[in-house]
Amino acid sequence: MSSFTPLSRTPSGPRRRSLLASAAGAAVLVGCSAPESSTPAGTAGRSPSAADAARARAARESETLAARYADVIAAHPPLAKLLDPLRTEVVRHAQAFGGTGSRPADSPSASPSASAAASSAASPSASSSGSASGSPSASLSATSSGSASATAPPAVPVRAKDALAGLATAELALVDRRTTALLDVPGELARLLASVAAAGAAHAFLLTEEAK
Repeated sequence: MSSFTPLSRTPSGPRRRSLLASAAGAAVLVGCSAPESSTPAGTAGRSPSAADAARARAARESETLAARYADVIAAHPPLAKLLDPLRTEVVRHAQAFGGTGSRPADSPSASPSASAAASSAASPSASSSGSASGSPSASLSATSSGSASATAPPAVPVRAKDALAGLATAELALVDRRTTALLDVPGELARLLASVAAAGAAHAFLLTEEAK
C-alpha cells in the first residue's frame, strides 16, 4: 500500500513574514529598468512632464516613508528585526522611482521626546514669558516655530503597537495615492506604481498583524 505524503502547510511566524516581505520587494523590481526621463528629446528647457512629476513625487513619498521607518526603529530598537527588511524595500522603491532613498532635507527626524518637548514649550511659564515679551522679534520667532512644527513628521508613539499601526496607516495612504496616480501616467511608470502599491499593501498587512 503506497504511503500518503501530506501537503506542507504555509509557514508561519518570522519565516512567513520574511517570505512575504521578500516577495513584495521582488515584485517591484521585476522588469523595471533604471528610470528614464519621460520628457521628449529636445525639450530639456521646458517644464517636466506629468509623468516626470509623478515619478519625482513617488520617490519623495517613499523617501519620507523610509525616514518614518527609521524613526520608529530608533525609538523602538526591539522592532528593528521586523522593520529593517520593510524599510530596505521602501528605500528600493524610492530608488526605482529615481530617488536616492535618503531622508528628505526638510523632513527632520521624529522621536517620542518630540511630544514631551511640545508639552514643555506650552507650559504656563512659557506662555507667561511669551505674553510679557510682545516684541516683533518674539512674534516672528513664534511664527517661524509654528511653521517648522507644521512640516515636522508625526512623533513616534510611545507604545510599539501604536507605532506599527501608524506605519501601516502610512503605507495604506500611499497605496491609495499610487493606485489613483497610475491611471494618469504612461505604461511603464503605471506598472511600477502598481507593483510598489502591491508591496505597500503587503507591508501594511504585516504591520497590522504585528500590531494586534
